Amino acid sequence: MPVPEMDDATRTALEAAAFRRLVQHLRERNDVQNIDMMNLAGFCRNCLSRWYREAAVAQGIALADPDAREIVYGMPYAEWQAQHQTEATPEQKAKFAAGNPRH
Repeated sequence: MPVPEMDDATRTALEAAAFRRLVQHLRERNDVQNIDMMNLAGFCRNCLSRWYREAAVAQGIALADPDAREIVYGMPYAEWQAQHQTEATPEQKAKFAAGNPRH
């Protein structure tokens, strides 16, 4: 089945809805660590918040990194870290270093 044709406003609305669902899913899955996301998918919550900030700046909206992270995490980043982040294992760190040499 071919992709249905749609106008830009509809496409943007669908993309926004998918983004909101992704953010909600990540908030619900606080057991999933960012390093695991990076190791498996090459992006994490911090990447998503950076992309959000970059999109805001492209639209002429000043948005600081901490504010963008709060939008994605649903709380201040430091609070999320204290509540949900665990220390990465040596194996996770090694896999991250091997797969993300520019980070």
